[in-house]
Amino acid sequence: MDGLDPLQPLPAYARRIDLRGGGARRRLLHAWLHLTVKRIPLQDTDVAKLRAITLAWDARLARPDPQVRRRLVEDGDMRGEWLEVPGSRADRTLLYLHGGAFMFRFPEVHARLVARLCRRLQARAFMVDYRLAPEHPHPAAADDCERAYRWLVAGGADPGRVVLAGDSAGGNLALVLLQRLLGAGEPLPACAVLLSPVVDFTLSSRSLLSHEATDPMFSLAGLVAMRARYAPPERFLDPDVSPLFGRFAGLPPLLFQVGAIEMLSDEAARAAARAHAEGVEVELEVWERMAHVFHALPLPQARGALDHAARFIAKHARWAPVPP
Repeated sequence: MDGLDPLQPLPAYARRIDLRGGGARRRLLHAWLHLTVKRIPLQDTDVAKLRAITLAWDARLARPDPQVRRRLVEDGDMRGEWLEVPGSRADRTLLYLHGGAFMFRFPEVHARLVARLCRRLQARAFMVDYRLAPEHPHPAAADDCERAYRWLVAGGADPGRVVLAGDSAGGNLALVLLQRLLGAGEPLPACAVLLSPVVDFTLSSRSLLSHEATDPMFSLAGLVAMRARYAPPERFLDPDVSPLFGRFAGLPPLLFQVGAIEMLSDEAARAAARAHAEGVEVELEVWERMAHVFHALPLPQARGALDHAARFIAKHARWAPVPP
């Protein structure tokens, strides 16, 4: 499968989801994203200025939830944050790898997104505070995520009761982590949820061109600038940078969720196809009219996608689901 062809039926492991509702809010949010996020000058060398802009967006999009208990952790070279919600169980651990073009953090937006998933599962989450590019290019972020997983396991977490999840750049790091663990013969998490993952630094997906006009967040120039901050061109085919080209056989069940109008829609489709071809239990959900990591937006489709993700996790991690 080379990508999502609207004229062709989807494979058996994939489905399009058209959940109605929130149309006016969706259009308003997409217009705001187009006027702000899509126009951020990722080519700008003043990374501190870019981070100040993204942190201001983070504060505007999400406020701290007083019901979420957050605890920073620093253990040697391992840094992250525990999130717990009312009813969180210590034997249900979600390891979450945040997105942000490998360069940015959205602490409040991601905390809200992760907490909503934890509430559906009575789980707790550990969000890795991995080092950011360009100050720390590849493999720093991937090394930090691997270090966090090993830290959890060394601390008593049962790998079979750990669930891995990540969005965008974090989806890339989640697949890289799985492939690293597989190659090392290490115990794997129960399953993984990948939200709009970045999987191919060669930028060869058809949707990068066909969806540039409809995507309210990204431009091709911005993605080219982003990848240059993280890894040099000679590494673009390295599975540790582009996990699409890595080994999938032997990975745990994978759920891919992607927005139908985003430039990265074919990234998820191609990775899901590779996983399926290599015998992995995989599901691909394409959400109509949705943009990149729409799960973080206040939309009914975001709630629906998290409900689906919770059911997938509950099934494969053997966690009894909790009504939202």
